[in-house]
Amino acid sequence: MVRSLAQWTKTLSFPSRLSPNRNSKDCSTLNTTSPVPPPTPPRNKNSNCATSRSTSSSSSASAASTHSSTHNNNNNMPITELEQIIYPGPDPKQAIMGSLVFCIHHKQGCTWSDELRKLKGHLNVCKHDATQCPNKCGAQIPRIMMTDHLQYTCTMRRTKCEFCQSEFSGAGLEEHAGTCGQEPIYCEAKCGQRVLRGRMTLHKSKDCTKRLRRCLHCNREFSADTLALHVNQCPRAPTVCPQRCEIGPIARADLESHLRDECKALAIACSFKEAGCRFKGPRHMLEAHLEANAASHLSLMVALSARQGQQIQMLKSAVSKLSINFTGTLLWKITDWSAKMAEAKGKDGLELVSPPFYTSQYGYKLQASMFLNGNGPGENTHVSVYIKVLPGEYDALLKWPFSHSITFTLFEQGSQSGQGGVAESFVPDPTWENFQRPSNEPDQLGFGFPRFISHELLYKRPFIKDDTVFLRVKVDPSKIVAV
Repeated sequence: MVRSLAQWTKTLSFPSRLSPNRNSKDCSTLNTTSPVPPPTPPRNKNSNCATSRSTSSSSSASAASTHSSTHNNNNNMPITELEQIIYPGPDPKQAIMGSLVFCIHHKQGCTWSDELRKLKGHLNVCKHDATQCPNKCGAQIPRIMMTDHLQYTCTMRRTKCEFCQSEFSGAGLEEHAGTCGQEPIYCEAKCGQRVLRGRMTLHKSKDCTKRLRRCLHCNREFSADTLALHVNQCPRAPTVCPQRCEIGPIARADLESHLRDECKALAIACSFKEAGCRFKGPRHMLEAHLEANAASHLSLMVALSARQGQQIQMLKSAVSKLSINFTGTLLWKITDWSAKMAEAKGKDGLELVSPPFYTSQYGYKLQASMFLNGNGPGENTHVSVYIKVLPGEYDALLKWPFSHSITFTLFEQGSQSGQGGVAESFVPDPTWENFQRPSNEPDQLGFGFPRFISHELLYKRPFIKDDTVFLRVKVDPSKIVAV
């Protein structure tokens, strides 16, 4: 690459140098005011006058000023004479060319440094200097990068495709890349296989395990690797009747209904199987069996009905036991109070009885009763409450007479100051006949309070709400006899 001196000097780097002594005594006789420039001194490094051209800038400036003032008619002085005035001494061009410089590519890493006159020769071999690509692609490439450029990036290079071995230029190879039919690529359907690009279409249509295939029975699409599993479960796939009947293949979804309603080879149990009939045979024999055994089937059904009746009673008994209260406290909820009160006033001796309850799981069995219109001394004016002892399953193991305290409480509803109400309690006397061991007679007498609460107080305070009354009967648990 050819460069002019001006191009070189634009990027030159000069090392700093010390100037020679400008005040040498041997040159003290130099006439700086002479109108005629001195002759050029010989190029002798040992000459004392050689230092006279390195005089101080003030002396040179003074000489130039004096020369200008005395010779105003010399403005068109030749350049050679002007150079001699500014640079008295050796040839200035030679001095410049002998200056120490660095390579113009020193920032790129070149460490060359020498005289300026040698810079052109160095640039012809400098590995950081840009040169024209030999393939004439038009690029200017540093010599150090030329090998890589020629091998990889030059658009005019000649190279071969690594897959099909066809030769291309650099630009042609870039166009060829991504379209080479011999390049192995991964299947687009993500089956995991690498296939030549030219065979991809054939692979996707015949060999790819992820290609879509249609089920011949239900006409749905599945990937090839899951189609076999689907066929084994497809509801429309034809199957053979497990009873080997004369009907041909049946859709898997219709097999159950076929065996239930149509298959003639299937052995069917008699419809009276639950009653005890043990017949089991082909479908065409079932009707004949039912006609021939009508009487026996009827007797089986009667026996089955009896057994089911017994089971029902056992279940009822179990349910009733589960509903029995064994806590020793009965909270009796009496609904439809108005209707029941009107009925009690119109019918003498109308008694309401509560569900039975026990003082403990194996304790006494008790039952509360209530006369809404009163009984005895409280008739027509009060509500009467009573408690009676009923025959229990564990009476033989209990202590008699019954001696635990009993408390009746009629609750006020919606009370703002706490749960208020009316309460009455008593402790049975051992001599009272009501609390001796009960017999199985249904008219067992009760004991309680004929004047438990007056009708006037009942309606005056909030004992009745939503036509409902709550009565609690509590047996003192500290006096329950345990066995």
